[in-house]
Amino acid sequence: MATTMQGHRAPKLFGRERPLHAALGGRRAADIILWRDMKVSASIIAAATAAWGLFEVAEYHFLTLVCYVAIVGMPIFFIWTNASAFFNLPVPRIPETLLPERSTRQVILALHSSLNRLVYKLYDIACGKDIKMFILMLLSLYIASVIASCFSSLTLLYLVVLCTMMLPALYERYESEVDHLVTRGVHDLRSHFADMDSGVLRKIPRGTGAAAK
Repeated sequence: MATTMQGHRAPKLFGRERPLHAALGGRRAADIILWRDMKVSASIIAAATAAWGLFEVAEYHFLTLVCYVAIVGMPIFFIWTNASAFFNLPVPRIPETLLPERSTRQVILALHSSLNRLVYKLYDIACGKDIKMFILMLLSLYIASVIASCFSSLTLLYLVVLCTMMLPALYERYESEVDHLVTRGVHDLRSHFADMDSGVLRKIPRGTGAAAK
């Protein structure tokens, strides 16, 4: 159990009560993100790194790379197909379904639900229901814009993939230490906001749009 220096149990990150694997859905995706399936997780990292290296470092264009792959692949399939009768080789087949329909529908519904929750959350914050969160969101958006201006879109996408594949696994390994540090950081941050609230924030009029929703 994660404990603070006072001997009390440290709250879990984001206030969760379930294990990290269950919080991530407890399915195949959670296994991959937490490296329970080493081959698939490593393959995703390798594929993302290869794509970033080709398109960002080597500066290949996507259409150019697709054409090169087709130029190499089509003669291979042609030779393989025509030689299979002479060497008793199996004829190459392409799967009829590359991505199952059920999995595709689940991913789309999950993205739709997450996007709706994000929009409603941003609406509540923008209406001034929680002035502290409003200031935090503005600060976070500014920091994100500064970070985004330092990288290309492809590099940002690559960093997102790396963080998704690495941070949850590292957190699961060092959960006690991270929960303790986050608890102390949140406590200090709330203390600073309490000082700001008593002196400045309470003088700012609150919006009523969120309450009328």
